[in-house]
Amino acid sequence: MKNCLAPIVIFTYRRLINQTIESLLSNELAQDSELYIFSDGSKNENDLEDVIEVRKYLQTIEGFKSIKIIESEVNKGLADSIIDGVTQVIDKYGKVIVLEDDLIVSTDFLEYMNGALNFYEKDKKIWSISGYGPKLPCLANYNDDIYLTVRGSSWGWATWKDRWNTIDWHIKDWNTFQKNKDLIEKFNLGGNDLYKMLELQMLGKIDSWAIRWCYNQFKFDSYTVYPKKSKIINDGFSDEKGTHNSGVNNKWITELDNKTITFNDTTIKKEIIECFQHYHNLSLITKIGYFLKKNTGYKIAKKFYKYLKNQ
Repeated sequence: MKNCLAPIVIFTYRRLINQTIESLLSNELAQDSELYIFSDGSKNENDLEDVIEVRKYLQTIEGFKSIKIIESEVNKGLADSIIDGVTQVIDKYGKVIVLEDDLIVSTDFLEYMNGALNFYEKDKKIWSISGYGPKLPCLANYNDDIYLTVRGSSWGWATWKDRWNTIDWHIKDWNTFQKNKDLIEKFNLGGNDLYKMLELQMLGKIDSWAIRWCYNQFKFDSYTVYPKKSKIINDGFSDEKGTHNSGVNNKWITELDNKTITFNDTTIKKEIIECFQHYHNLSLITKIGYFLKKNTGYKIAKKFYKYLKNQ
């Protein structure tokens, strides 16, 4: 496997990635892996100090086969940073493993990701590999190490060039899609937040690469491989240095699993698809949040909600 390892790509902004790096270095394959780090520029003077501190730390990283740091002079934002960065690396290597700066990985994360990339490469129905695995209640009596579902994850993932290069980032068929209730219902098999996020994206209310990634997966009727037990912890909910995360939600907190994965040609299981959908469906509060973001008042409501939580 060491001769065909996928490069690791990390995207960072204001948050130090020392925990991400330390967890990667606990992987035996780290020393044989090429690492790319894309450091986004500051939005304003308030962010500049954090960005400078991050970039000083990046210069101290060692322990990988090679390390390349790409510093942006301007703030590109997470979506453009990931689209441009992944494209640059995947065009060179044909595959890629992607992390953001708030993720901690298991000691066998690289073994799992590279193994899955090799095992499923020729199966064109597999769109991506997820490192994160949500705590689905229906998996309690599930015997396999992995399962398939219709939605990708942005919390530690991998894919191949031929999948990535098919993506229509402009969603040219949006006007047709938004009028088709049957297609919207099918898209929402991954969770009823999907259409709402895509709608906000097309209205210019959010800037998400991930929802466009998920929509293209849906169009190609493809699946993502998930581990039954997570190889990822997202540690970025509470420090307020992330672009999109804010506030802790116990629903998404996982424990790292370090056991070796056994891959197989698993079939689609309706009960897991339904369980996965239910797990990702929106709560009433989140539905209200999407409504406010689509219309007006979201920022005010968010500040008021935080105020109430702190009382």
